[in-house]
Amino acid sequence: MMAVPMSRERFEELVADALDSVPEQLLKLLNNVVILVEDESPPDGPRLLGRYEGYALTERGVDYGAVLPDRITIFRNPILSICRTDAEVAHEVSVTVVHEIAHHFGIDDARLHQLGWG
Repeated sequence: MMAVPMSRERFEELVADALDSVPEQLLKLLNNVVILVEDESPPDGPRLLGRYEGYALTERGVDYGAVLPDRITIFRNPILSICRTDAEVAHEVSVTVVHEIAHHFGIDDARLHQLGWG
């Protein structure tokens, strides 16, 4: 399959659109999180579409504080490589953004797959 050609700027717009589609009530619950776009997933592991790094809200206790923000990273080239059209890219970005946000709320991969966000 040939990767969809798309500028980084357009891809970042799709990430912003995906975030805009998340209900405001959920976005307000995001706590100490930054969302980034990188071109490639880390070379030392599987080819990822997105990754959540940090402490899920369900893991934070009274001792949580003075920590760097959690990171949600959306990986541009891996997503582009599995899509054939711009519409597929937009869909995959949306699914990936929701998937990674769900990790922030403590939802694991198995449950996300059951819910259709895997």
